[in-house]
Formats: sequence, C-alpha cells, structure tokens
Amino acid sequence: MQSHSLLLVTFAFFVSLVFSLLSKDERRDQLRFGGMLFAGFLVAAIVLGWLMYPFPL
Repeated sequence: MQSHSLLLVTFAFFVSLVFSLLSKDERRDQLRFGGMLFAGFLVAAIVLGWLMYPFPL
C-alpha cells in the first residue's frame, strides 16, 4: 500500500511539470513557475489537511 503523502507529491510534481511546460516558453521561467506551483500544491494540501483535522469522520 502506498502512502498518501507519496501520491500527493507525485501528483503535484507531474501537474506542475505539465502546467509549467504548457504556460511558459523559456526554460528559466518554466523552472521557476513549476517550482512555485509545486510548492503551492504541497502547502495548500497541508493547510487544507490541518483545517479538516478537527472535523469528525
């Protein structure tokens, strides 16, 4: 069984990669945008996870 965290990081990486390749033309812009998007996905997932933590299942 795989970890949710591993799946989250994999998904964020590939989505960031595709979005940065489609939206920017220069390599430097692609790397910067992809890195910021990847970090944004991870931070948003952690923040949303902590916000949902107090709610019961």
